[in-house]
Amino acid sequence: MNDIYILGIESSCDDTSAAVLRNDVLLSNVTASQDVHKAYGGVVPELASRAHQLNVVPVVDQALKRAGIEREQLSAVAFTRGPGLMGSLLVGTNFAKGLSLSLGIPLIDVNHLQGHVMAHFIKEKEDDNFAPPMPFLCLLVSGGNSQIVKVNAYNDMQVLGQTIDDAAGEAIDKCSKVMGLGYPGGPIIDRLARQGNAQAYKFSEPHIPGLNYSFSGLKTSFLYSLRDWVKEDPEFVEHHKEDLAASLEFTIVDILMKKLRLAVKNTGIKHVAVAGGVSANNGLRNAFHEHAEKYGWTIYIPRFSYTTDNAAMIGIVGYHKFLDNDFCPIDKPVFSKVTFQ
Repeated sequence: MNDIYILGIESSCDDTSAAVLRNDVLLSNVTASQDVHKAYGGVVPELASRAHQLNVVPVVDQALKRAGIEREQLSAVAFTRGPGLMGSLLVGTNFAKGLSLSLGIPLIDVNHLQGHVMAHFIKEKEDDNFAPPMPFLCLLVSGGNSQIVKVNAYNDMQVLGQTIDDAAGEAIDKCSKVMGLGYPGGPIIDRLARQGNAQAYKFSEPHIPGLNYSFSGLKTSFLYSLRDWVKEDPEFVEHHKEDLAASLEFTIVDILMKKLRLAVKNTGIKHVAVAGGVSANNGLRNAFHEHAEKYGWTIYIPRFSYTTDNAAMIGIVGYHKFLDNDFCPIDKPVFSKVTFQ
């Protein structure tokens, strides 16, 4: 069989990314990030979509050049159809549709969440064999999503539990903002937590039945506690930011892992993966290693480059859909709602 070359395009939020895969092997993965949002403490949708318009052509051009192929060699174009910011999605989608039409090659739509889970199947060399066997459980945690997913196949993913309000990544970002530490909060909290005492402070943990999550109560508990401490000492955050970060991280990881342990118990599946932006957090990664040793799990942790939004994960789903001739009509619209459908 001839080699299949997939161009993946990801533009769901504030990163413009393009990747080229030869079959399931990654040849290039180029991402342009947007620093403009730091001044606002969060992603501004209008600014994000404008930046995507500026970035998409040079990013795709670089991805093709680094892969060492011409665009005429592409077999298909895969793009993120959702969920995400509507304006951002439209930029990537419209570019993908235009390129597909101009080259006369198939168009493949990819669910962003499916991409995060399937990042475990990206190969950097032909003989890479780090992918989990089906079925496996995946803890998908990011700024917008917190879910436990049973993965039966690349196109058969069952959500066993998910957040009923805020996502874990969102809670981290907002608590970082309240502390005046900046945006995005995830890397800042992670760095500070490595220097702090995780048992220094206790914050409220929700009691949600089943496998669903909730992080809004934790945010409220953190906010009210911080308000009281700052009243007594205006410099409290500066004096205790390492311990605050470590205690916050510990609480969030504890919430995540309790539900994941229950999912393993309920399903009997001990092949357990983690994916999404929060999977870059060292506290969560350490917890996975501890659970593997304590409970006999076989764990799968993605490379750091595949934790944040990237086009390689879109390309790998595109490759599998290409094999199944699962193509996208040109008039298929984007969607912003979080779903696996």
